[in-house]
Amino acid sequence: QVQVVESGGGLVQPGGSQRLSCAASESVFSINVITWYRQPPGGQREFVATALSAGATNYADSVKGRFDISRDSTTNTWYLQMSNLKPEDTAVYICNLRLRRTVGGRLRDYWGQGTQVTVSA
Repeated sequence: QVQVVESGGGLVQPGGSQRLSCAASESVFSINVITWYRQPPGGQREFVATALSAGATNYADSVKGRFDISRDSTTNTWYLQMSNLKPEDTAVYICNLRLRRTVGGRLRDYWGQGTQVTVSA
């Protein structure tokens, strides 16, 4: 079973930066879409950003211009670079990978456990 491995959360001061990473635990045929969600304390899960393997990206208005998705193709690791962080960015950040494990396999969603990002002075 493919697992989604996330890392990079922690405590950061307002105005600071943090980079989250997301990768599949094993080699897969293709990762077609990566999407980051977040769930603030006591709140609902919300969309943050998404990227297609072909390169198109989309961001929530609340993070546009501050967050950026990128990929290291050599390790097939995706990153969410977060800059100018605000206290309202505090949340558990959850990575979703939509992928095919094998050639001709079904396109399926896999979810990470989430990583906590706390923005506080």
